[in-house]
Amino acid sequence: MTLISTDPPLAEPVTLAELKAHLRIDAGDEDTLLEGLIRVARAHLEAVTGVALITQGFRLALDDWPRGEVIHLLKTPVQTIDAILVYDADGVEQTLDLSGLVLDGTAHPARLMVRQRPPAGQPINGIEIEFTAGFGSGAELPPELKRAVLIHAAYLYEFRGAVTPDMQPAAIPAGYDRLIAPWLRRSL
Repeated sequence: MTLISTDPPLAEPVTLAELKAHLRIDAGDEDTLLEGLIRVARAHLEAVTGVALITQGFRLALDDWPRGEVIHLLKTPVQTIDAILVYDADGVEQTLDLSGLVLDGTAHPARLMVRQRPPAGQPINGIEIEFTAGFGSGAELPPELKRAVLIHAAYLYEFRGAVTPDMQPAAIPAGYDRLIAPWLRRSL
């Protein structure tokens, strides 16, 4: 099972102006750095929660259909299933009809039931599910997730000279875990 980002978000969940107001910065000489910190904070939050904050496209590649009826899409909230492709032994794709799908896009992770399941002839990544996930825009984002991005980006700004950019995020701010706790993936 491999999850691939196909269409990155066109915007960030927090604007540069919002972060600058949070940090009480008026000058524009560090705007590029601040925009980068917003991207790092968003990517970290998405990685630890499995939540797509802003609308973006994904492809889930499977070797075969799961034993049970439910396919876990590894992201939430899922807005649409865009295509399901099944490859035969020669690598020729068959596009499945999407009319019989059952999608629980708000589950964590989102769940999908596919009734028509032709066998995959390709032994590795023989099935691809393309979908769109995310809350939409930053205005539709739950406030605790927006606050988590803000405080994390601010924390990274505070420690910008302590570690190199490739070592970010170096630390997590106090209270961050409590903000994102309801959105964390749970498993046994």
